This record gives sequence, C-alpha cells and structure tokens, in this order.
Amino acid sequence: MEQVSDPKHKTTPTKPSKHSLDGEIIVVHKGIAIYKTHASPFWFARIRDPQLKKYVVRSTKEKSRVKAREVAQELAQDILSKQKATPKEYSFKYYATRFLEKGRRLAATGERNANYIRTAGTVLDNKQWGLMKHFQDADVRTLRTRHWAEYLDELAKKRPDLKPSTKNMLGATFRNVLKVARDDGIIDGVPETPRTRQKDNPRPFFRFYPLVDKDADTYKKLLETAEKLAAESVTIRGTAITTELYDLILFVAHTFVRPTTTELYAIRHADIQVAENPKRLLLTIRDGKTGFRIANSMEAGVSVYERIKERYPDASAEDYLFLPAYKNRTTASQIMRRQFNRALKEAGITFDPYTNQNHTVYSLRHTAICMRIILSHGQVNVFNLAKNAGTSVEQIERFYARNLPLSAEMARNLQSFGEQG
Repeated sequence: MEQVSDPKHKTTPTKPSKHSLDGEIIVVHKGIAIYKTHASPFWFARIRDPQLKKYVVRSTKEKSRVKAREVAQELAQDILSKQKATPKEYSFKYYATRFLEKGRRLAATGERNANYIRTAGTVLDNKQWGLMKHFQDADVRTLRTRHWAEYLDELAKKRPDLKPSTKNMLGATFRNVLKVARDDGIIDGVPETPRTRQKDNPRPFFRFYPLVDKDADTYKKLLETAEKLAAESVTIRGTAITTELYDLILFVAHTFVRPTTTELYAIRHADIQVAENPKRLLLTIRDGKTGFRIANSMEAGVSVYERIKERYPDASAEDYLFLPAYKNRTTASQIMRRQFNRALKEAGITFDPYTNQNHTVYSLRHTAICMRIILSHGQVNVFNLAKNAGTSVEQIERFYARNLPLSAEMARNLQSFGEQG
C-alpha cells in the first residue's frame, strides 16, 4: 500500500557528519587520491606509503581541485624521496632466497624434507598473498611481531578462507627466513608469530575387533570385499582387480607407510630387508613426508611381502612393489585408489559415521596407528610408534589417541611405575 506523507508534518533534513566525505574520492594516480570532508574547505591528499604499507593523509591547503591535484603529487614525491631503499643484503627477499637455497641443498642430501621446502617456496611466492609480495623489500633489521600481525590482517581480507594450517605454515616460513639473518648476525632474535588455533578433526579409520563387535568390524569387511572382487576379476577402466589390492590393504595396515607416491608407491625391493627377532620388514623410506626414515613393520608384513615376490618372481631389486609395470607412480596410485574406492562402495563402508568423513586409502594408515594403540593394550611406546610412522607424538595424541576409548589395560599402564628391580 502506497504511503502518503503528512503535509502538516515537516521533516528536518539530517545534517551530515563533519568528518563525512563531501563528494567523491578522486584518484590522481595509483596510490594518490584527493578528497574533501565537511569539516574543512580544503582538499586532502591520501598517499600510499609503500614502506609503511599504509596510507598517509595530508591537507593540501587548497580549495581548488586542480591545484589540490598538483599539491598531492608534490606531497607524494616528497614522501617517496625521503624513503631510503633497503640495502639488498638486508632485504627479506635476499634472506628468503638464501633460506630456499640452503633448504634445497639439505633436501638433496636427505637432511631436510623436500616436501617442506617445496611448500615453503609456494607460500613465499604466491602472487596474491605470499610472503614475498608483502615483505620482499622490508629490512629484516626492522621487522617486528606487529609487522606480522599487520600482514595477517591484510591476509584475512584477501583470503578469509585460508586454513589455520596454511597460516601456520606462513608463520613458520617467515621465522625460518629470519633465522638465516639471525645466524648471519644481522639480527639478535626472531620475532614471535603466534600460531593460529587449529580445529582438530579426528582421522577416519576402519573400526576393528575388539574396539567394536565382530559384526561391526569394517576393516575385516574391507579385506573380505577385496578378496571377493579379485575372485570375480572385476574390471575398472580396463584393469582387473587382483589379489594385489588385498595385499596393498594389509601392507599399509602393517607397515604404517603413507599411501603416497613418495612413500608406498616409491618402495622398491631394494628398500626392503627381512629381519628376525622379532620377525619383521625393515623398510627404507627415502623421501617421505618427514624425510628419510627406516620403518619396522608388524610380523604380518613379512607374509604380505612373500606373496608380492611370488606374484612377481622375476622382479629385480629396482622394481617397485605394487604395479611395477607402471613407471609413472602417479598412474599406479590412481589405479589402486579406484580399485580401493570400488571395494569401499561394494562393502557399503565409504562413509565413516564416527568422524562424518569419507574413507580414503589414507584411512589404512590411520587404522594401522589406532591398531597399535588398542591392540597393544596400552603397552606401545608412543614415541617409538611416532618415529616408526614418520610422525610426532603430538600428532598421534591430537588425531588418534585422544579419540580412542581408554581401556582397562591402558588405564593400568597409565598408572604403572615400572618394574621394581
């Protein structure tokens, strides 16, 4: 219904704030603009200071827009002329380059994880929000925690969707660059970069007996389904499912390796040694997520390896364990992933209701770690488990142990004072 104003009621126009804009902002050049407010008859100049990473506002003392434009350009030139260029040997860019060069040398000799260096290079060089875009011309001698906080504020505006893990990687890289400057004696210490709090999502894994009842054992159901698909020679994209899928499931669950191209699919026969007392495999992981390590398998890993050798009796020491005919290991991993997903679908266990996430091949590694915690009845040394799996005690606590029930045996182990001699 149309509203009609009352002619007897007169409205008083709202008086604008004296600090509000009087007209539009006029851009003179990139980083230079002029504007007026109701508080003054003069035009103001807004100038971007590239060193301070913020705008500087000055009054032009001019009422004429034309003259105000000229004064704004003069003010900008004056501000920029007073800035001293950072000497190359003190710039953030210089030390970022040094950090990456050193990291790549250490990665080549196995002393540093190559994946970390690649990720550090990515967060340094990202053209939209990378550290170099913001800090490259900064003098490392002047960088403080407040500069990091200002960067995070800008980052939140550009990419509010960035995960806490990415922000923490940015912080770690920022610190590591400045550590190179510290080691050179250029700065005394490295500014604090408080970590962004992360929400820990429990890792999906296959439930197993006795953690659950036998009829709810999804790990066993997965193995049975893999056997069934192999017996039926089910084909996916022209490749038949064989018992190799069954053995891959067991292998990951009993060796703790990551099902990635740099760990599981990179293992060759030359990287495996059968050891005794206890019977186990010694696996050499040359370029894992956390770098080089030698991992011990459970005893069941030996039986799996014996079947792999029977499957490929003519394999050389340099042949890969799984799908050795595929030299491109990404292709090999994709084939096994598709077969694995078919087994999940066939078994009806694609979705993990406990974590509200879908299962992936990675769930096998999570299952392996959880099995050790549960089936050892609290006796497993978490430090050794973490070292063997190429992770940390903190990671095991955050993503595995805290989400598992505390059995009676684990409670007794918690209260143990050790054996008395």
